[in-house]
Amino acid sequence: MDERIIDTKIRVCSYNELGEDEKKLVEMAKDATSRAYVPYSDFHVGAALLLENGEIITGANQENASFPAGTCAERSAIFYAAAQYPGVRFVRLAIAAWQKGDFVEEPVSPCGVCRQAILEYEKLGGSPIDVLLCGRDVVYRIDGIRALLPLSFEEF
Repeated sequence: MDERIIDTKIRVCSYNELGEDEKKLVEMAKDATSRAYVPYSDFHVGAALLLENGEIITGANQENASFPAGTCAERSAIFYAAAQYPGVRFVRLAIAAWQKGDFVEEPVSPCGVCRQAILEYEKLGGSPIDVLLCGRDVVYRIDGIRALLPLSFEEF
């Protein structure tokens, strides 16, 4: 039997250590949590996506009584961006979550479906999409979604 080790590099920093453009993206992701429709989970997630042309697209999770019919904040932002700005590369994605009156203490990570969708747009853009996972006082900086999806499905 062979054994393989898969390492993930995550840089942990405070909000104050971010650049001004990164802070703006984080604030937009946090603001997007207010537009989540989450009557079942009460777990508000917001995403802000910086495009190469300077546009910033936000998204928020949307639930539905028919649970598979909802969508995550990350996919709502990236699918809108792809539809409105075809061929424009995605540069950076910030994700924030809010529950029970405050932002979550530790950052939350995209679900597997979102990770796979983000990976596809990384491949289409030809370069990694920087990811900022935002907690109340800490931010995880990740250089590309592959760090969170090392054994990805890559059919195309």
